[in-house]
Amino acid sequence: MIEGLSIRIGLDDDLDLLAALNKQLIEDEKHDNKMDQNQLKDRMGAWIDASYTAYLFEQNGEVKGYALVDHARGPLYLRHFFICRHCRRGGYGKAAFRQLTELLSTSIIDIEVMEWNETSRRFWASLGFKERSVYMRLESNHHIKGEAQHGS
Repeated sequence: MIEGLSIRIGLDDDLDLLAALNKQLIEDEKHDNKMDQNQLKDRMGAWIDASYTAYLFEQNGEVKGYALVDHARGPLYLRHFFICRHCRRGGYGKAAFRQLTELLSTSIIDIEVMEWNETSRRFWASLGFKERSVYMRLESNHHIKGEAQHGS
């Protein structure tokens, strides 16, 4: 247990901070999202204005990370979960996640993890998460396999 770790709801005043943390999350998971910080801020604000809630993890007034939860989905969907780089490997992730699930009063929550992010996959597995599906994407300008070729 991490002493003094607390959770507060992120507000509009926190959008710059949340966008900066989101940018670090994108970098760390090697995601292909190319949005800049202003675009991330706008997107975060739109999410919070809709069905999402941002939760900031703090200790002694210092932000240790954040989570972004979609409350419109059932089960709840944890879109973002980020622990600041200098706080990793110190138990903050597990402690923050446990506190978050207690706050949300849920024992069922969905996440997505990038296939290539082995560190994240191991973290979530250590908390008891199990794979339920494989999310796939086609990114190709080539003809779809089996599609008839259109001739002259």
